[in-house]
Amino acid sequence: MVAQQQERAAVLVAFVAAGLMVCCTGCSGSGAAAEAVGKGPGTVETLRRAVSELERAGSAKASTSMEMATGGTRVTIRGQGVYDFRKQTGRLKVVLPQDPAGAAEHRPITELLAPGALFMKNRGAGVPADKWVRVATAGLTDGNLVTGGATDPYAAAELLRGTRSVTYVGRTEVAGIPVRHYRGTADLGAAARGASAGQRPALSAAAKGFATAEVPFDAYLDDQGRLRKVRHRFSFVNGQRKGTVDVASTLLLYDFGSPAVVRLPKSSDIYAGKIAE
Repeated sequence: MVAQQQERAAVLVAFVAAGLMVCCTGCSGSGAAAEAVGKGPGTVETLRRAVSELERAGSAKASTSMEMATGGTRVTIRGQGVYDFRKQTGRLKVVLPQDPAGAAEHRPITELLAPGALFMKNRGAGVPADKWVRVATAGLTDGNLVTGGATDPYAAAELLRGTRSVTYVGRTEVAGIPVRHYRGTADLGAAARGASAGQRPALSAAAKGFATAEVPFDAYLDDQGRLRKVRHRFSFVNGQRKGTVDVASTLLLYDFGSPAVVRLPKSSDIYAGKIAE
């Protein structure tokens, strides 16, 4: 994206800092989850139920990180906010690192997540400070799993619906909470077919756009079957160099039930002009 995608190796910073140029061109439930844990094939169903358990929880605070290696330097983009799993809406403040060339640090970008859309504020030059940029996620080749610098929490959980194989690693803790650790592989195509109506178009686009439909993951579920942490590793084709680029996206969920009020912009607040490069 960003003009002709001159350097896909810097895709995370380019996609977000340059403003996404794509826009121009309960007890019974807990028991059931616990019974399935660590019992061979049952663990696959445990992962596939992660979305349902999050919907029961309602909402949560979220921390995200997305990292990749570019030119020998590891680039990490971090986000923090809240998410409503019943409405599939969220709000994140995404913080970008310095440019690889050493330019000044970027202002934080506010992102609003909704089914089929990503809204961004403070996206960079060319957009008035009081305006939002709207991006249709189904039109992104990665379905916004990478583009926004943070994977939509609901989409991250829905990817687990495509779990093909999984190994129960064992018990551990995430932020002081006892969890069960699973390591496996999800299939993007299968995840898209099993996804909710709001997420299906974007995940279908990702299934076609990535270098491989297989997405390795590490997932951590608490004793109620709620997803506490998940780390996905995505691979996509590098447009300028031979081979692929690998991106690791991590989502941490905590403080379930926290208020997650998300007000989407009015049409008059969305920037309709040309995005500067």
